[in-house]
Amino acid sequence: MTSTAPPPPPRDRITAAPDRVELPVGAAPDDSRFVNDDLLPVPLERRDWTTYNFAALWVGMAHNIPSWLLASGLVALGMDWKQAVFTIALANLIVLGPMLLTGHAGPKYGIPFPVLARASFGLRGANLPALIRAAVACAWFGIQTWIGGVGIFTLLGKIFGGWAEAGEIGGQPWTLWLCFVLFWALELAIIHRGMDTLRRFENWAAPFVIAGALVLLVWVAVKAGGLGPLLDQPSKLGWGKDFWPVFFPSLMGMIAFWATLSLNIPDFTRFGAGQRAQIRGQSLGLPTTMTLFALLSVLVTSGSQAVYGEAIWDPVQLVARTDNVFGLLYALVTVLVATVSVNIAANVVSPAYDLANLAPKFVNFRTGALITGVVGVVIMPWKLTGTPELYIFTWLGLVGGLLGTVAGILIADYWIVRRTVLDLADLYRPGGRYWYTNGWNWRAVAAFAVGGVLAIGGSHSEPGKGPFPADGLVPFLKPLADYGWAVGLASSLLLYVLLTGRERVTPGSSSAPAGR
Repeated sequence: MTSTAPPPPPRDRITAAPDRVELPVGAAPDDSRFVNDDLLPVPLERRDWTTYNFAALWVGMAHNIPSWLLASGLVALGMDWKQAVFTIALANLIVLGPMLLTGHAGPKYGIPFPVLARASFGLRGANLPALIRAAVACAWFGIQTWIGGVGIFTLLGKIFGGWAEAGEIGGQPWTLWLCFVLFWALELAIIHRGMDTLRRFENWAAPFVIAGALVLLVWVAVKAGGLGPLLDQPSKLGWGKDFWPVFFPSLMGMIAFWATLSLNIPDFTRFGAGQRAQIRGQSLGLPTTMTLFALLSVLVTSGSQAVYGEAIWDPVQLVARTDNVFGLLYALVTVLVATVSVNIAANVVSPAYDLANLAPKFVNFRTGALITGVVGVVIMPWKLTGTPELYIFTWLGLVGGLLGTVAGILIADYWIVRRTVLDLADLYRPGGRYWYTNGWNWRAVAAFAVGGVLAIGGSHSEPGKGPFPADGLVPFLKPLADYGWAVGLASSLLLYVLLTGRERVTPGSSSAPAGR
């Protein structure tokens, strides 16, 4: 019978506190196939992010144009403002759960997401979830950069005039391409300076963006003489049978908006001063910020309807209605700061680590960031955002389903199978307990395959409005498609635990699942 008493610390790790583990100097394997300086655990002295740092990170990431537009999309589907804000608030409370669970390994072991994934998928198998996450992040990076470039183009055009009439290249004014490229270069210049620069940037970007949103609210309220009639508009769906078929897929879409970060949040929490800092910081930063930002979006749009006779949901287009040069410049800087803060943190840090995990000998953090920037352009984000059906329903639905599946496996392995106990050195060592079969854990791959099929197999589109057949890719799975993230997470978690079975590792055991 396996003892349940905590084992003594293995010889290849030291513990400075119950929840703080570090490799001693020289204990890390030096195999360049699986190790470089960016993938090694963060030393204890560099794990210094506080509650404020994590809260500021989330404020900086949540306050951006796509987040602002979430509430508008729900209202367009027939919800009133209360239903829209409720849906967004609930979604972010739900996604906070896996965010905190996967984030736990960061402060404890100082490891990034792809290294944590080695415990469940294997040293080589971890490249599967890492590359999926990297591909999603690269696409999001391109989308956010394009949206930011368009915002800059719009505001500069209002200040200088004539930009929209410039000669076209590839169907767009060359001035728009110029804004896109300059904005892209600015982002890469910031991330090239590393994570400490990112932390300092997020610390001051967060309050700046909040101030910008509040200024916009005050400005439109003054012009309207009070907020407009939108708050009095009744729901087109009510709270009965017409509401729930819209609510659940909308809830999954709102969850999918941050499902990416629920995987790679260890990339940030690995710098945390402790579990309290990451738990408090994320709990204060994510659900409250997203809910308040959604409420701000509704209130400002309400005021725009009172002032201009139409609901202007895009804050850039709203600000462009003013002729005040100072106001336009302030809005321009706010758009720059807001978009840079979310794009670098949410969409560059993760693929930089993920690509480094693929080839540690050749790719470090900065090289991975540069590759991300290039791929983000190659995927042509201006086409990916061409239609709302492709951008919102197809994109977020697929992303949510697949990433929920990976999250289920990570949570099952770290919390249920291993009870948060990892052998830190073996995460970098071929032939160790996480080598499984030639570097792959077939249980994780099988759970991912089954969970992924269940989550996205029923994907469907309205005729002429998307890439999927109306009856779904796999027709009998169509009823599950609207719950993709939840289906993927729950099914992969349960299947992984069942496949692991008796080979489960308890806190007092030094054994690992067989098959290596």
